[in-house]
Amino acid sequence: MRRKLIKQAYIVNEGKIILADVLIVGERIENIFSSISDNNAEIFDAKNLYLLPGVIDDQVHFREPGLTHKGTIYSESKAAVAGGVTSFMDMPNTIPNTLTQELLQEKYNLASKTSLANYSFFMGINQNNLEEALKTDNENVCGITDDGLYFNNDEGILANYPEFLEQLFSRTNALVALHSEDDVIIKNNTKRYRELYGENIPFACHPLIRSEESCFSATKRVLEIAKKYNNRLHLFHISTLAEAKLLDNLLPIREKRITAEACVHHLWFCDKDYERLGSKIKWNPAIKTEEDKNGLLAALLENKLDIIATDHAPHTLEEKNGTYFQALSGGPLVQHALPAMIELFHQGKISIEKIVEKMSHNVAEIYRIKERGYIREGYYADLVLVDLNNEWKVTHENNLYKCQWSPFENEWFKSKILKTFVNGNLIYDQGIFDEKKQGKRLKFSKTR
Repeated sequence: MRRKLIKQAYIVNEGKIILADVLIVGERIENIFSSISDNNAEIFDAKNLYLLPGVIDDQVHFREPGLTHKGTIYSESKAAVAGGVTSFMDMPNTIPNTLTQELLQEKYNLASKTSLANYSFFMGINQNNLEEALKTDNENVCGITDDGLYFNNDEGILANYPEFLEQLFSRTNALVALHSEDDVIIKNNTKRYRELYGENIPFACHPLIRSEESCFSATKRVLEIAKKYNNRLHLFHISTLAEAKLLDNLLPIREKRITAEACVHHLWFCDKDYERLGSKIKWNPAIKTEEDKNGLLAALLENKLDIIATDHAPHTLEEKNGTYFQALSGGPLVQHALPAMIELFHQGKISIEKIVEKMSHNVAEIYRIKERGYIREGYYADLVLVDLNNEWKVTHENNLYKCQWSPFENEWFKSKILKTFVNGNLIYDQGIFDEKKQGKRLKFSKTR
């Protein structure tokens, strides 16, 4: 059986940093100790490097099937492992939408052949497939969600249909993950700004159209219903400080029935950046004020927000161009999410230990992922070696997204991901990929 020995790494795990060796046997971590000798193991010298558990990204749009001109499971999982993301959970807004158990299984079949990272896929839910969604197997599927299913028609956001949510929450034992913005408020704001600017609304108006009020109103509504039924609710991409204040930090992560996330773009960019980047930072929910950006980071540190995700949603540059109404919302992030968060560490805003907690440990806890998310003996060896002092610049040439652009282009990062192990396999090694091994389907505890 293959044996690998990582020597003298600074291991970041469970709130601590220790200097130690890690022995990998096959797919799993065999031993963690101050000094390990193994004459049969392949040696990896990790002196002065930091070893992190692989990032688990619970919100990506890898676009396959049906939208593969933007990205594929293969292309985007390749970018992910280069960014230290070893596991992902993909949204149902592919074509066709993932609204039946048969279509869900087809996505798993695709990933088993092409994904370089571990994977899970959300079952999609809308107002017409409740019975089908309720068949979802908790042990083999990460959850059910409406995220992205509305495409350009926002009337699909379930947060706007409290009667349907009552039905769903009263019957499901699955983790339900929702996008929460208020359709009526957004429509009224859109009408107002269209009257002011016609079709040429400045992109800086995006957070005024998809406003704080629209997010707060919908999130408050969803929270009230979920609390009534004590559901496992997870709120995607919280974008405002006002919403974060609705959440509590009174319970340990494992005991929370309601959890929520911040996304990298909401932690990095603010409304001041629209002038420079325009449509490239047009996301839904919108990137908002600097106060919101700083407030979201504070909410993460206070444990009101539980995890960090990407909402990786690649579009071609052609699809991002044009007027406000023509430019699609979303952008690619999986390759640069961990380097960006570590950059915030260099700026003194967050610790490495907290980054690991929010991008690995807590994701495993929220979704009850089996034997991943930590550097522990017996767990799968999903690991990332990072050089904290290896400056590099994001360029068009070194980004790996199929869409071939990044909102981080021309940004300098002080830290570089050197190696990424997935299930004990060295999949990424300083720009070189081993594509002979595919990732595995994530497994979950039955009770959420």
